[in-house]
Amino acid sequence: MLGLSGSLRAASVHTALLHAAAQTAPDGVTMELFDGLADLPHFNPDIEEQEIAAVSAFRAALNTADAVLIACPEYAHGLPGAFKNALDWVVGCGEMSEKPVLTLNASARSIHAPAQLAEVLRTMGARVLEGVLIEVPRQARDVLDVPGVAEALQEMWRSLFQTASGADALA
Repeated sequence: MLGLSGSLRAASVHTALLHAAAQTAPDGVTMELFDGLADLPHFNPDIEEQEIAAVSAFRAALNTADAVLIACPEYAHGLPGAFKNALDWVVGCGEMSEKPVLTLNASARSIHAPAQLAEVLRTMGARVLEGVLIEVPRQARDVLDVPGVAEALQEMWRSLFQTASGADALA
């Protein structure tokens, strides 16, 4: 499974939530976090076919992943620009086609970005699973110390494996 954070912040709660998800993953499930989104150049269709190391690394990570777990914040009622840029680099290449994708949201105040993200992912041909809300305060130092987070992540994994699409994708 590949983890993607929609935030470039060093102290991102969304990135921390992905690390916590990796720590709570069931036996037999390996989750790698891709940390190269900040290295991607601005998407430009004129250079889309050129060999760009950061883009190649991103595409390769997606190609080898059985499924994708995305934790993405909401900025100004939308997706963060850097994350949308990353998705633009793979929209026409097929890396997300039929790939199961689960989204995590760390704030109930995020009401626009989750729907936008799901729409973009569906447009790319991804199999978008029902998103999960796990509230984490922005000032949390260790998200697994936040009451209820570890249990919510364990429930997320259980639910994912109980769905036919999740079980097929991660087995």
